[in-house]
Amino acid sequence: MKFSRTCLVVALCLGLPLTAQAHRSWMLPSATVLSGDDVWVTVDAAVSNDLFYFEHFPLRLANIGSQETSGPRGGRPAVLTISAPDGSKVEPQNGSVGRYRSTFDVPLKQKGTYKLAVVNDGIFASYKDGAQTKRWRGSAEDFAKEVPQNAQDLRASFNQSRMEVFVTAGKPTTETLKTVGSGLELAPITHPNDLVVGTDATFRMLLDGKPAPNLKVTVIPGGNRYRDKLGEMTLTTDAEGKFTVKWPEPGMYWMEAVVQDDNSPAKEVKRRRAAYIATLEVLPQ
Repeated sequence: MKFSRTCLVVALCLGLPLTAQAHRSWMLPSATVLSGDDVWVTVDAAVSNDLFYFEHFPLRLANIGSQETSGPRGGRPAVLTISAPDGSKVEPQNGSVGRYRSTFDVPLKQKGTYKLAVVNDGIFASYKDGAQTKRWRGSAEDFAKEVPQNAQDLRASFNQSRMEVFVTAGKPTTETLKTVGSGLELAPITHPNDLVVGTDATFRMLLDGKPAPNLKVTVIPGGNRYRDKLGEMTLTTDAEGKFTVKWPEPGMYWMEAVVQDDNSPAKEVKRRRAAYIATLEVLPQ
């Protein structure tokens, strides 16, 4: 089965190796800190060259609007999960998919911190079929059934990706900040909705529930379309997986960390790529 161009691009951006950071996937909330009653946020989700600018593909989410279903099994859109402050699940509202972005609304009926997460796990493989290179993405179970194990130039890896956004209505809470112990995760020390320009924010990166030392974390302010330089900050976690960011200016920031190792949770393959992406809002003093 062939991978459609759209599904291939989205799969790459959700957890597969990228070339020269050609495209980045992201979710952008209209706000991350709100007050009052009956409040909502609108979220845009896209894959683009420039951060928070719509010019490439919508980020395809299975429970948002009408989605393309072409492509191999496992190439289908990922599922968005919204966790309320008490841990219950919230359904996205008014979802739609346009040419360049997906969009949806989230009602914030409880006070506290919500987490919006897109988690994508599966095996990605490429191999030669004669002169043609074929690509496949799906579950470990389907990998053994659908990919010839003696195929020429077979390359396969288990890919884990997690994309998150945190939104707080009223006073920040911590229930949704809990980690699950799988793949690469952010364990905030500074609350992700308490970020102020000119002050330090400290976070911890975990890999399979344990501190991830010596990990490179990239932080890029939005709006790079209008700058001569990307403006990225490259930070390194310490022995406890911690790193500190000092925000140079207010605005939305994109954060990414990637690990490649031989600790795949699927016995069918050895190689693993784990990625974490977050959008964070930094407020003025």
